[in-house]
Amino acid sequence: MTGFLHQCGGSAVIDGGLATELERHGANLNDPLWSAKCLISSPHLITRVHLDYLEAGANIIISASYQATLQGFEAKGLSKEEGEALLKKSVQIACEARDIYYDRATKGSWDISSGDAINHHRPILVAESVGSYGAYLADGSEYSGIYGDNITLETLKDFHRRRVQVLADSGADLIAFETIPNKLEAKAYAEVLEEEAINIPAWFSFVSKDGTNVASGDSIEDCVLIADSCEQVIGVGVNCTPPRYIHELIQSIKRVSY
Repeated sequence: MTGFLHQCGGSAVIDGGLATELERHGANLNDPLWSAKCLISSPHLITRVHLDYLEAGANIIISASYQATLQGFEAKGLSKEEGEALLKKSVQIACEARDIYYDRATKGSWDISSGDAINHHRPILVAESVGSYGAYLADGSEYSGIYGDNITLETLKDFHRRRVQVLADSGADLIAFETIPNKLEAKAYAEVLEEEAINIPAWFSFVSKDGTNVASGDSIEDCVLIADSCEQVIGVGVNCTPPRYIHELIQSIKRVSY
């Protein structure tokens, strides 16, 4: 990743919201699967959004798998095999969008009217998104981190394990664990990565309602220490958090991350 960031000039641009852009293009996401619904009904829209972000200058595009879970697909009547195929498809779509972008740039089919010499052969990585258990519940609990006393570390590991395995073997460059609301789920992710010897790098991105803690009230520093202890985790950040808290949270992350 150090080499990648150097090629990007020291910092990389990640794409933006997927669901918002899918809706702007006409997708109806009123569904427990949310943006992952488009993997079934309109994958071409996902490709279009990926390309929009690439054209806008993104160095990293994130797959449409945030709310794609084997359990969620099963609730829709799909088999385990069909669910796994859709997980792989989310990464395939992102990788194909990157290929299309590079191909168009090579053929010069896009009109580059600005004079700032945009490099369409810039480095681009595909990150596969893993949403929290709360995202699967589709009840907003990824923004509270309160899953109930019945949800243990082993429960979360069992929930995520096969999904992470499938995504890790799907051809992406990174795994993006997004909107992590509590320390327990961070620990579950770290242990799954280590137990399954996942061989691609990952980042952990936490959600917060203040400048000190993650959504559940757990200390951001405690959560970062869990991430930092996992060899596969190369980055820690924040998402879905009021902008006024970002600077303070980043300072807390830097204090304990090495």
